[in-house]
Amino acid sequence: MPELAGRVADAFEGLVREHEDRWLSPLAVRSYASRGRNLPEDECRLRTPFQRDRDRIVHSKAFRRLRHKTQVFVDPEGDHFRTRLTHTLETTGIARGVARALRLNEDLVEAVGLGHDLGHPPFGHAGEQALDAVLRERGGRGFRHNEHSLRVVERLERDGRGLNLTWEVRDGILKHTGPEEPETLEGKIVRIVDRVAYINHDIDDAIRAGMLDAGDLPQDEIALLGATGSRRIDTLVHDLVETSAEAGDIVQSDEIGGAMLSLRSFMFERVYLGPHSTAEHATITATIRRIFEHLVDERGDDVEQATDYLAGMTDRFAIAYAAELD
Repeated sequence: MPELAGRVADAFEGLVREHEDRWLSPLAVRSYASRGRNLPEDECRLRTPFQRDRDRIVHSKAFRRLRHKTQVFVDPEGDHFRTRLTHTLETTGIARGVARALRLNEDLVEAVGLGHDLGHPPFGHAGEQALDAVLRERGGRGFRHNEHSLRVVERLERDGRGLNLTWEVRDGILKHTGPEEPETLEGKIVRIVDRVAYINHDIDDAIRAGMLDAGDLPQDEIALLGATGSRRIDTLVHDLVETSAEAGDIVQSDEIGGAMLSLRSFMFERVYLGPHSTAEHATITATIRRIFEHLVDERGDDVEQATDYLAGMTDRFAIAYAAELD
């Protein structure tokens, strides 16, 4: 990067370091203390390393495709249903608020939040489940969207060069779900807030679609968390902030966290993988399987190539692609 003269650029890093020393919690990751990138590169003189990661994610092709990927409902007729992109933005906004309240690094939280679902396949939970099953039938280890999100930013974007993100952002993306927890508190925020966001927003969409009635929701949990999505999110965020501040870690109280997990189980049972979705899930499974078999058995792609291509498809593209094969 060429050296550009300017008083703001010359002072930027020093001012950021000074501000973070004054404002951030001792537990926060400092912007210029990253463990680094896979490939060394000159730093930008007007953005921190985590701000650069955020920008690279937002400008990526995978990020743009999220607007045509399912959150819950495949190609819904209404204009107000959420997509994988709106879920990503909602998660990131809530997570930044939590980070600010706890005086943690907002730029790191934002980058992880924006990148956490880049590897999600088409058709939401059902699409991931179908692709996982197809790969296991072929003797593979299955499919996990968090692992594929890491592959997207490390290997697939920029024609195979990847985005060369910082270690902290890659760690947060990989571990936003699954058995391992992120090594930074900022990554842990996104891990919990991801659930806070999708559980409550998906309830809203399921009621709008007529799949649920408000009276169907578990009443004890609703009484504790709140009758509306915004009230529940507010309850969950306040609990997360206060409990985390006391613990010196990112944690929920047993009572509030337990109620959230109960709602999550309810949503998987009744909505994501529930009886109302049986016919749609059968169609999704058939679509995923038909595309995969065409790519591997007819076109000759290896399993990894087929997985990369299929996981990158939007819902609309996958539906159209499968239709052309019939």
